[in-house]
Amino acid sequence: MKKKFLIIALVSFLGIAAFAQNRGQREYKITINDADSIANTTLDGRLRAAFFEVYPFFAQADGYRTKRNVVLDFVTDETSTIKAKAGEIKVNSQWVKNKSQKKIQKELFMALSKNWVSYSKEKHKGYELTFISKDPDLDPTVRKKLMATYFEIYPTLVKTFNNQSTHEVLFVVDTAYKAVAEASGNRILFSAGYMKAHPTDIDVVTHETMHIVQGYGYSAGPVWLTEGIADYVRYKYGVDNVGSKWSLPAYNEKQSYKNSYRITARFFAWLEQNVKPGLIATLDQQLRAHQYNEQSWAALTVKTVDQLWEDYGKEPQKVSLTYSSKK
Repeated sequence: MKKKFLIIALVSFLGIAAFAQNRGQREYKITINDADSIANTTLDGRLRAAFFEVYPFFAQADGYRTKRNVVLDFVTDETSTIKAKAGEIKVNSQWVKNKSQKKIQKELFMALSKNWVSYSKEKHKGYELTFISKDPDLDPTVRKKLMATYFEIYPTLVKTFNNQSTHEVLFVVDTAYKAVAEASGNRILFSAGYMKAHPTDIDVVTHETMHIVQGYGYSAGPVWLTEGIADYVRYKYGVDNVGSKWSLPAYNEKQSYKNSYRITARFFAWLEQNVKPGLIATLDQQLRAHQYNEQSWAALTVKTVDQLWEDYGKEPQKVSLTYSSKK
């Protein structure tokens, strides 16, 4: 049953692998040790081609610690086909003879996928989610809720803020990752430890998928603005912030709009209600187009961000906050 599942997974995986191939050839290196002249030029080419098709996706899922330089050795007794992990591939010298690139590629993917606890892919109304877990203790209910939140909220964020955003997203639950969650490209990395301690915090998906939708690239604007927008979007579009026990903090004079995250998000909610509806969406558009600068605030509101923060500090209570709930 598992073998059949992996073959099906490989077929759906090929689209992602093709996307990563060119990038992989720039970032990854394979050294094929052939001391006994087992390989020939044709086989060598097949092995390299299979590596660049498969390994970049594995590395993307594996995170920061993935080795970029990989050594391939031919063996006779360690495996009957292919055995692989980060930085190391073992290929049975008898099995590989006369094998096609397609066959080698399929076997390499199956070998690398054994480093994960589970791998699945789901599609719904034009959106796709690949889910990889490295946590043998991941609660199936948490996994189900994370996926459901993606399909419920991500299409809305794409349509609202950036209809050019990818429709194919990768979730990875990792036991080695110690923060909460982070987005990079189309991948969201979740801390297994955090999700175990906070199983109801499903709207971490809303915050992180907004980062994918933002897609600002480098030097588009300050971090506090990027994170403030993501938490404002979590507040406004989140599916169960009450269940997540998440809320925006009350104002105090020690705060700054540069504190980021929830503090900045509450400021943004105040701005939307008291200064200019749609302001945050406009700032988001400017950041994506790399048109944002410090003068953007005055151009949009006639006041600098510091002046707006000062106004907010005078009447911070002048904002109505409503939180989403599944109950």
